[in-house]
Amino acid sequence: MKRIIQFAIILVICFMGDLIHNFLNLPIPGSVLGMLLLLALLLTGILKLSMIEDVSNFLLKHLSFFFIPAAVGLITCFSILEGKWTALLFISVVSTIIIVVVTGITVQILMKRRQSFE
Repeated sequence: MKRIIQFAIILVICFMGDLIHNFLNLPIPGSVLGMLLLLALLLTGILKLSMIEDVSNFLLKHLSFFFIPAAVGLITCFSILEGKWTALLFISVVSTIIIVVVTGITVQILMKRRQSFE
């Protein structure tokens, strides 16, 4: 029952992100708004990590499972991507580098912030 409640909390936040997206007609996807809302709730302490930790760990543990539909979609569009592999590879490498850099900077900022509170 505990995991169902935790999953429901995550789904409600995701749904709220979709509502915000639809209501304000923002160019940001509702799922991203939901994640930003979740971050804001966690940072402000309104939502405690313990309230969603079990389901979050389960989802992170099985994250690769969620990429299967994207991989199948990529395979079905193989003819569209033919001849564009260089651009696709370039975009993949550049976006990966950007993600690594931004993640590293974010972790460093959060670690410094945590040390200043201790």
